[in-house]
Amino acid sequence: MDVNALVNWVEAWAPPGWQESWDNCGWQIEPGIRAQPAGVLVCLTPTLAVMAEAMRLKEEGAPVNLIFAHHPLIFSPLKSVVADEPVGEMVRLGMTHGIGVYSAHTNFDQVADGTADVLAQLLGLKDVMPVVPTQHGVGYGRVGELPTAQPLDELLAMIQTQLNPSNLIHSPTADLRQKIDRVAVLGGSGASFMAAVAKTGAQAYLTSDCKFHQFQESRDRNLILIDAGHYATERPACAKLVTKFQQQGVAWTQLSKIDEDFRQFW
Repeated sequence: MDVNALVNWVEAWAPPGWQESWDNCGWQIEPGIRAQPAGVLVCLTPTLAVMAEAMRLKEEGAPVNLIFAHHPLIFSPLKSVVADEPVGEMVRLGMTHGIGVYSAHTNFDQVADGTADVLAQLLGLKDVMPVVPTQHGVGYGRVGELPTAQPLDELLAMIQTQLNPSNLIHSPTADLRQKIDRVAVLGGSGASFMAAVAKTGAQAYLTSDCKFHQFQESRDRNLILIDAGHYATERPACAKLVTKFQQQGVAWTQLSKIDEDFRQFW
């Protein structure tokens, strides 16, 4: 499968037209590789460290020519491209070494096997539906039933095991043994969806990047808010992408080993 065929498949599955108005999905760097066989390094965030990883793999003989990222490299319109500045250096290295960067962001958040859907799969949720539908059968977030109701502390332990977050934060509760049977999930920064989640009847909501007053709001909405961090809630969907690309016939693809959380906790 060449790069152009892969991108066409991605855009049929997660159309860039579904992205939010502030987003920037699609090609970030295209150094003339569309007709080449696709060699894909998948990552959450396209950074200089990931570009260095791709260059190193290429030097070692791997046919890497595309970094496929969830987060866009370019959000705001550029007024200049300058070497030694992060975006400019990414552009320079990508063009010099024939390594493109393509991003699927808010379009990828909505689809089957996207960021929210993979979280629902990891928790084993049943009868799953979008929290906020945007198209038929797809949308932002997922909500569903646990196979069997389980105490909150066991749900937290399962999230810790499945996602391995650096830090797991949750709403204060008087009873960690309270039974939970309906859970909502949304990878990345999902606190702004809390009102919609509350209407689904979910008792717990797994997301990330939640602020002090958003935990207060969750209490007022009788919702247990669980923050597992941006990286931990979206990285699993990137791993799923590797499998999907292999199924589509991409001869070489792997998950970045350099992709970072960017945070450490003392």
